[in-house]
Amino acid sequence: MVRAPPIIDFGAFYTNDPLKKSDLVNQVRQACQDHGFFQIVNHGIPVDILEAIFQQTCDLFSLPLDVKERYNIGTNNRGYEHLRAQNFEKRGPGDLKEGFFIGKDIPPDHPSVLAGKFSQGPNKYPQEIRDPDLFRSVVDRYHAIMSDLARGILKVLAQTLGLPETWFDGFCHEPVATLRLLWYPAQEVTASSHERGIGAHTNFGAVTILLQDNNGGLQVWDRESSEWADVVPMPGALVVNLRNMMMRWTNDRYLSNLHRVINRSGRVRYSVPFFFSGNPDFIVECIPSCYDEINKAKYPPITVQEWMRGRYADTYGRSQEKAMEELSSEATAALG
Repeated sequence: MVRAPPIIDFGAFYTNDPLKKSDLVNQVRQACQDHGFFQIVNHGIPVDILEAIFQQTCDLFSLPLDVKERYNIGTNNRGYEHLRAQNFEKRGPGDLKEGFFIGKDIPPDHPSVLAGKFSQGPNKYPQEIRDPDLFRSVVDRYHAIMSDLARGILKVLAQTLGLPETWFDGFCHEPVATLRLLWYPAQEVTASSHERGIGAHTNFGAVTILLQDNNGGLQVWDRESSEWADVVPMPGALVVNLRNMMMRWTNDRYLSNLHRVINRSGRVRYSVPFFFSGNPDFIVECIPSCYDEINKAKYPPITVQEWMRGRYADTYGRSQEKAMEELSSEATAALG
């Protein structure tokens, strides 16, 4: 029987009840080991904030193509991404989605920008959108709120590994954190089985927090049943998944799981993933509680910036072979 990622009540994080907090830690630990994915409810983000980011996403992708192209993505990982710009599975013309990247708005003369740090720089805010000031306000606020939530999730993750909840604080200082607005065109139910909204892949950094609309389409690989499990949308819920950096960091104790999107709803699909990858200069090396004399550390230290640059190169304009080699053989077989 296929197992879907669990739904976890995150409200305990905001309480002073040690038993509820302990239960939350245990649930998250189990989800990280079994799925690498879970949905959270009672996360503290008001519904109007979620609705506002969806509305701005809709307004953005309603703009004509020639307008969106004025804001094409640049070297600082900000701006518009064309339909089929990514191609994870290398089995067709590319992934059937458009995207728009937003980070923390950092001026061009900031030291991190002048130093060429990964994904650091000014945002691109389309002036042709219905209400440019509102768009900027909503996306910047959402980015800040998701950054805070990611820090909270990392506090829980630290405790799942037997570490103080502050263990990831240095990693969270001045992080690479990217908001990505996504639009998937409608696909017919009878569309080619090879047509993907986004092909099977794992994420690159530490933690992803995803807001998805009610059209569905997100699937996660279930290793136990060797089948794809639907991540059924829940009103107000956020999907959390661990990324390759976290799997590496935990010496493969936790799973960065294969997932994909196939939009068979017959309607346009919107989603808003938030990618939290940490400070570019932070050195990621095996967490002390994840190795010992018998179970040695599997991976050498690497900076966040080095890791992220390599992973982006794998999926934009270069072969995906290296990324696919990092997947388990069973997950690779799932591509069919």
